[in-house]
Amino acid sequence: RCSPGQIDADGGEQWRFDDGLRGLRRRGIQVWPTPDVIEKMCAKDSLVKISHLNVGLEDTLAYYTAEALSEGFRRTMAFQPRVLKQNRGVAGEGSWITRLKSGNYCANYGDRRCEDDEVLILVEACDGHEERHTVAEFIEFCVNGRTKTAGEWTSRSAGRYLDGNEAARGQLVDQRFCPRSVEGELRFSMIGDVCASITHRQAKDGKIGADASGSTYTFYSPNNPRFAKLWSEFQKDLTMLMHTLGVPEEPLPLWWTA
Repeated sequence: RCSPGQIDADGGEQWRFDDGLRGLRRRGIQVWPTPDVIEKMCAKDSLVKISHLNVGLEDTLAYYTAEALSEGFRRTMAFQPRVLKQNRGVAGEGSWITRLKSGNYCANYGDRRCEDDEVLILVEACDGHEERHTVAEFIEFCVNGRTKTAGEWTSRSAGRYLDGNEAARGQLVDQRFCPRSVEGELRFSMIGDVCASITHRQAKDGKIGADASGSTYTFYSPNNPRFAKLWSEFQKDLTMLMHTLGVPEEPLPLWWTA
């Protein structure tokens, strides 16, 4: 498995790898899933495309330009705590849980916009470390990286999440923060449209984080009644998933995780 950005980060070129797999397919060699399916399913903006499904969050946004980020994030952040995720990150790097230090959230979405000098409490999902920056500094870091106007950052992330815009997979996805994230995450191990098992991952010490080290795992049968409602809703989504992602002619992957 190669997540978005891993091949490029290791000195390779993702497009060459993808074109090679497409070439194999043209020669009649089965590639399952295809690079196009991987790109559509793994890109963070897939969360926007499935936002209307049962497993989605309807107020999920994607930003591809600095202007869109500045306008959209100031409105969503003024309304409620958010999670911003870069597309190229691995294991939670560049995924930020964002809260207003003042707690001054508006009653209705769009009632106000955050000002430049409002302070954010930022927690990065890769390791759970906390930073505090103004709205202006955070936007500057996301767009231009470690500049003088971005302030001092301890994150290992370099920022510049929008580099190349949509064509080069530069993007940030903006979702509401779900407080129950501290309870961990569920992973459905799928073979096509059949669930083979369900795994609950709980981060170390009950914290929020994508770092799997120290996490505890509990494995369940796909027929466990505890997850019957969730599985039932997800089954409805499966019939529309590939069409929703923009690859209606492709089957679900042979082996994948939801």
